[in-house]
Amino acid sequence: MGIDLIIFIAAILFGIFLYWRESNGNSVYRFVNKMVNSKELQMAPDSKKGFIYLQPFIPRLIFIVSIFLILAVLVQFLTPFEIFGNYNAVSALASVVVGTLVGTYLANFILKSTKVIEKQSETLEDKFDSVVEKGKDFIEDIKNKDNKVVEEAKKEIKTDPQPDSDQKSARERLKDKGLL
Repeated sequence: MGIDLIIFIAAILFGIFLYWRESNGNSVYRFVNKMVNSKELQMAPDSKKGFIYLQPFIPRLIFIVSIFLILAVLVQFLTPFEIFGNYNAVSALASVVVGTLVGTYLANFILKSTKVIEKQSETLEDKFDSVVEKGKDFIEDIKNKDNKVVEEAKKEIKTDPQPDSDQKSARERLKDKGLL
């Protein structure tokens, strides 16, 4: 199980590398496209599509499986290793295929997210600056408002009339009503 995990992680890294390499240039795919298709069916000159890059799931899966099967057949016949002879080798082959496929989708996510971050970094910076300015204004308003409220409360306290000494206390009023 340990070697399968190592193979799987290495295959993910290989898938990321493969996707990144094909996103930078698709000259091999263009060459194969020119050899296989007629002039009318060839891809557009500005197309960035590759074997893996910008492909849907099924063509991507077919390409990855076919490449690794060709490599496995070559290893089977040219070396003493028997890829299709035991379960562990077939399991490793499946781990490589799935790991590479996962790696390509992971690389797709990473490349798209970096493009979005680069695109919106300037707008995010402007938004952040405006939020900071609004926060500073809000804090200044709170400070000024608190000072005004405190001053108004002090004025009200000073202007409140003191209770007159000729007014009766609550006890005396209750006695007058006969309740005490």
